[in-house]
Amino acid sequence: MNFSWIQLVAIAPEIVLTIGACALLLFDLVIPRDQKDKLGYFAVGILIVACYGSWKLANVEADVFFGMFTLDPYATYFKMLVYLAGALTILLSMTYLEIEKIHLGEYYGFVLLSTAGMMVMVSAGDLIMVYLGLELLSISLYTMAGFKRSESRSIEASAKYLILGSFSSAILLYGISILYGIAGTTNLKALGTFFAANPLDNPGLLVSMGFLVVGFGFKVAAVPFHMWTPDVYEGSPTPVTAFMSVAPKAASFAVFLRVFAEALGGLKPHWQPILVTVAVATMILGNVVAIVQTNIKRMLAYSSIAHAGYALIGIIVGGGLGTMSLMLYLMIYALMNLGAFGVVILLRKGGMRGEEISDFTGLAKKNPVAAVIMLIFMFSLAGIPPTAGFVAKFYLFMGAVEAGMVWLAVVGVLLSAVSAYYYLRVVMVMYMREPSGDFDLATSPATSLALVITTIAVLFLGLYPAPLIDATKAAILQIP
Repeated sequence: MNFSWIQLVAIAPEIVLTIGACALLLFDLVIPRDQKDKLGYFAVGILIVACYGSWKLANVEADVFFGMFTLDPYATYFKMLVYLAGALTILLSMTYLEIEKIHLGEYYGFVLLSTAGMMVMVSAGDLIMVYLGLELLSISLYTMAGFKRSESRSIEASAKYLILGSFSSAILLYGISILYGIAGTTNLKALGTFFAANPLDNPGLLVSMGFLVVGFGFKVAAVPFHMWTPDVYEGSPTPVTAFMSVAPKAASFAVFLRVFAEALGGLKPHWQPILVTVAVATMILGNVVAIVQTNIKRMLAYSSIAHAGYALIGIIVGGGLGTMSLMLYLMIYALMNLGAFGVVILLRKGGMRGEEISDFTGLAKKNPVAAVIMLIFMFSLAGIPPTAGFVAKFYLFMGAVEAGMVWLAVVGVLLSAVSAYYYLRVVMVMYMREPSGDFDLATSPATSLALVITTIAVLFLGLYPAPLIDATKAAILQIP
């Protein structure tokens, strides 16, 4: 294969992130332990440079490396999402890593490498490239989940994630191999052309489709492939939990939609009922089990499962409205979930872990600003206006109604009402109970900046969502 300048320019943002991650590991050797924040800001700078490169390529539509890598506005949209999630995660991590005495340069390197893996995934034009990006992402996350090496539950989280993630990757790869055996190609566009022109009577297709649903279902934490989520979220360092709850989920949904709409669009009558069943089960289990949780990280883990069920509605509906609603939902979910975890991180100081819902008791009386910020994110996750979460759910449910699936929209609305119980329970604990002591919050300029960005974004998009909606419409995946 001969490399051309066009090919190198197309993957320039990914190259920047990879070189930046390697440079971080080298700089870590010479930066004093009490100045590791410099590495965090350097990592944010690398993300900004890569983001600028993706922005310059935003209007370019091209297939390079023989169709293995695709540049289009759809991929650029999700790259911007993962850049934002990566930068906010780094800002939220700095003080937390110092408190936990795990402030090491390789942490930021893993954030950059996992971001590069997600970028490869969302630009993949071939199933082999999907798998390569997925593995680069997963290996980094396995390590980050066990970054608190002195805690057994962190090591346990990493081990569980590794074992179950390896199984899911193997199942996904097996599904890809069956598709290749049937169609003779792994290129997404070629697969779409093949299935549009050939009869769909091969039983191997159903097996392959099932394996793909299992593989992607694990990555987005859909029922019944969600088993890893609560334990991994609880055991991982809180900034890592925040990161894996939004960025990998968004990238996985991006490739989930691209594969099923572009490559398997002709099989929609076969896979749509499967995804409807998975979506309903995911919404029910996530919301119902979250009610009984006392650990806020586990509560947000089951909340994340429920939100995966809502997001699946976008894939089920398909078309322009379904795609737009899914993309809009994932961007807003990233902002509000990162913000909620940011407040959890604020409470991690001294002897307080900030991981139990009871740790928030009376927060409004001691620190009203932090309580108001958490209230905004809880309202948004519940889908209460005028927050951005309401806008996100409105478009998803409207898409289901437009597609003639009114009953699915009704199920989603009813379960959103159920979710309000456990979100508002946190608000009740903050505002309606007396504090047992003072709150010594782990504030810092970086953490404050991240919370200001997420809070303003959630409120602004709730009141004036037009700019994000227009950007999303302009980036909708175009299926030939």
